[in-house]
Amino acid sequence: MLSLTTSLVPLVLAGLLGWTGSVKLFSRDTARQAPKTALARMLRSSERAALVLRAVGAGELLLAIGLLALPASPVPGTATAALGAGFLGYLGYGRVLAPESSCGCSANEDTPITWRAFTRAAVVLAGGATAAVANGAWWSTLVEQPGGSLVFLAVAVVVLVALSVDLDRWWLLPLRRLRLRVWGHPFFGSERGDRVPVAASVELLERSLAWQTASPVVRSGLLDHWEEDGWRILLYSGVYGTRENARPVSVVFALDATASRDTPDDPAVRVGFVDADSGEPVAQKMLNAVSSRRALPTVG
Repeated sequence: MLSLTTSLVPLVLAGLLGWTGSVKLFSRDTARQAPKTALARMLRSSERAALVLRAVGAGELLLAIGLLALPASPVPGTATAALGAGFLGYLGYGRVLAPESSCGCSANEDTPITWRAFTRAAVVLAGGATAAVANGAWWSTLVEQPGGSLVFLAVAVVVLVALSVDLDRWWLLPLRRLRLRVWGHPFFGSERGDRVPVAASVELLERSLAWQTASPVVRSGLLDHWEEDGWRILLYSGVYGTRENARPVSVVFALDATASRDTPDDPAVRVGFVDADSGEPVAQKMLNAVSSRRALPTVG
């Protein structure tokens, strides 16, 4: 098993470096993604970052060719191990310098540097060291042990795909969508009579006519919430009156705690206004005098 692994590691690394190198060197997205990488922060230039990414991609392609053509030579493996060590150093520095930036490892991802990038770089380092001491050719191992070779290659592909953030759209996102279809969205009640999360009630409230009517008075986000007799009570703060006559008010909404966007009929929403200082209800005619807030201008 050890000889099989050692012999096939160059093939696995060649596939990984051939893919990432091709994307960096030939993809049009390299120039577009370069400004989002930690490398651009290090070099203080998006143009230089794009050039370095393409140069690294060319180097990865050369290493991939060397690993495929000269699997028994220690040179490609040693160079690959050095590349992996360089990746780890770059990722560590980039994580400190620009934690919100992407690594540019495949010039095709927008996510910040995470443990997955570090793990993949460590795999390149360890794989390069293993390839440097390989004795046999990978094609001989494929012929002599086809079953074991296929199992090893399948496992290696699964591991590398799991460590590649830019491939998430091909497997992780579909899995998440499947989970939502099977277990339902967390904002929706799964069964009639189930209480939905508070965030779902807030979303439903903000789509209601009651919210549109009371919004000129509301001046805060959700401050508190509780349930009473099947009603979910949502508390906001607001202001009624103008200038020197302005007074704080508590805006209280009540709606069915089991209502969600899947509820067939529009849920009933009750709204009340209480003077924050005196605790007395505010007359509706006083609230009617509150002017609507002016909408912000839009561009276009």
